[in-house]
Amino acid sequence: MKYLLNNIMLVTAIVGLLTIACQEQGVKSEPSLKQAFDGQFLIGTAMDEAQILGEDSSSVKLIKKHFNSVVTENSMKCEEIHPQEDVFNFDIADKFVAFGEANNMFITGHTLIWHSQLAPWFFVDEDGADVSRGVLVERMRKHIQTIVGRYKGIYVGGMWSMKQLKVMVPGEKQSFIPL
Repeated sequence: MKYLLNNIMLVTAIVGLLTIACQEQGVKSEPSLKQAFDGQFLIGTAMDEAQILGEDSSSVKLIKKHFNSVVTENSMKCEEIHPQEDVFNFDIADKFVAFGEANNMFITGHTLIWHSQLAPWFFVDEDGADVSRGVLVERMRKHIQTIVGRYKGIYVGGMWSMKQLKVMVPGEKQSFIPL
């Protein structure tokens, strides 16, 4: 029993000394992804609404540590940011931009017009009939100019560098519309 007690005390003392020695030497942790590739290229990720709002704190901590470039998943797509013809909801988008700026991140604009996530009103009039090409083009122009105008100077990603919009209408030749 005395032998066992002496061994336990010896092991406890060794563990204690090793702990103190490691703390004094300041054991280094591995570099983050953004540190490992600093000066070579950006490390980016997409953020969902829970992350933007800070509700997913473990993911937010990971994003802050490892990434220096962000894009939002859906909060800037038309159905979210422009749910009705004359209604824009910038709440989540503004919080996303604020997060990126507060963490010195490269903020990339997302798709301005995305076929599967346009708000339902975009294609129809108040009676539910399909709108004309001219109305559709004007709605796209207003949507794009409003979003880009609000975040001018913040977004530098390639998705927002367009000067014209390619419009494809079934049965018609493709055309480009200056914005």
